[in-house]
Amino acid sequence: MAPDPWLPLLAAARQLAQDIAEKLQERSRCQRSGDSSAKVNVAIRTSLQSLREKIEQLREQLLRAVSTRQITQLEGDRRQNLVDELLTRHRQLEASYRNEGPEPDVSRSSLMAGGAKRGSTNPWLLEESEQTRGLGFDELRQQQRRIIEEQDAGLDALSSIISRQKQMGQEIGNELDEQNEIIDDLTSLVESTDGRLRSQTRHVQLVERKSTSCGMLVVIVLLLIAIAVVALWPTG
Repeated sequence: MAPDPWLPLLAAARQLAQDIAEKLQERSRCQRSGDSSAKVNVAIRTSLQSLREKIEQLREQLLRAVSTRQITQLEGDRRQNLVDELLTRHRQLEASYRNEGPEPDVSRSSLMAGGAKRGSTNPWLLEESEQTRGLGFDELRQQQRRIIEEQDAGLDALSSIISRQKQMGQEIGNELDEQNEIIDDLTSLVESTDGRLRSQTRHVQLVERKSTSCGMLVVIVLLLIAIAVVALWPTG
């Protein structure tokens, strides 16, 4: 595995902050003794700009490492705290350079985030947890890889569950489509049957009207025949 470029950059930024603090002490001595401090001021101003650039590089690399999951979210939060501590240190040094704050403490321990111990195995971590305390750099990387693998396994399981739910949703949708087709067929059949019933009803009504008319004609014919027979019957 390729070395992590973030850690050397952090060490370089801390060393630069230490150098700036020492230069500020040197400038203070020059001012007290009446010597010129112009050269020291130029060096301090250049170093402050360089420190600012290194802090921006730390932010960018940290963002990439978290977004590409090269480190865990917990480690990303820890490193972000370290960047914030270094940014605060930069502001303090800049304020001292402008004579807006007290002279900085040049003790190297003051640059350790959260007051980390000098002999800490991982001085770049903020507030070592029980899980990482006492682990070396390689061991910490292995632990991070295990955490990432566990997260990957969890994501795979979640993806499998989502896939099954999607398949179930598709099957339910297909079933609903089939039910809708059956309902459409039933609706068409009912409409067709209703149409035939209406047609047959009209036919029955027509037959009834014709039957009634034929019966009246038969009665009239019979009456006419009866009248004719009576008229022609001899009276004798």
